[in-house]
Amino acid sequence: MFLAIDSSAGTQVALVDSEGETLAEAVSDNPRGHAEVIGVLLERVFADAGVTPSGVTAVVMGIGPGPFTGLRVGMAAASAFAQSRALPLLPVVSHDAWGWGVGEDTVVVTDARRGEVAYSIYRASESAERIVGPLLAKPEELDAQLGAHASARRVNAAEIPAAALARVAQGFLAGGHEFPDPAPQYLRSPDVTLPR
Repeated sequence: MFLAIDSSAGTQVALVDSEGETLAEAVSDNPRGHAEVIGVLLERVFADAGVTPSGVTAVVMGIGPGPFTGLRVGMAAASAFAQSRALPLLPVVSHDAWGWGVGEDTVVVTDARRGEVAYSIYRASESAERIVGPLLAKPEELDAQLGAHASARRVNAAEIPAAALARVAQGFLAGGHEFPDPAPQYLRSPDVTLPR
């Protein structure tokens, strides 16, 4: 059983069995209340699925792109759960929830705030791998940055389904794909910096 956590756009938690079936999922679309809801969502998915945390065999961690503070909350929760139970921690780029495994060329776009979007480009193939991104663009410049991919199917993702991230991780394992580094995909520097 896979536990998946993503806080790159709202907060999502899901439990997915070894066959890729969703056992339970819980969502908060509050873009700023990640820390307040993460524990509640974890409790809810275990209660809804009627299972205990001891049944989890791997933890999937959405690594963004996403805002600095929000993204850290989900990643810290996933990392802490995995470390506390000596479980594999499987980092997945959050855009992969929408772009990995689709049957046509796809561009996944999420709100990066500050008048920008984050985007990733996926090429249709057996695994529909990500070939570009995630990167930042101003909305009015996105088509130009996409170039030949501007006509590809576009997903404007307001949320990142954690259950889909778990299935991506399962696909990576089954296909022998390499997971990305467990580092947050911030794409820009944080608002607050330490004085020199």
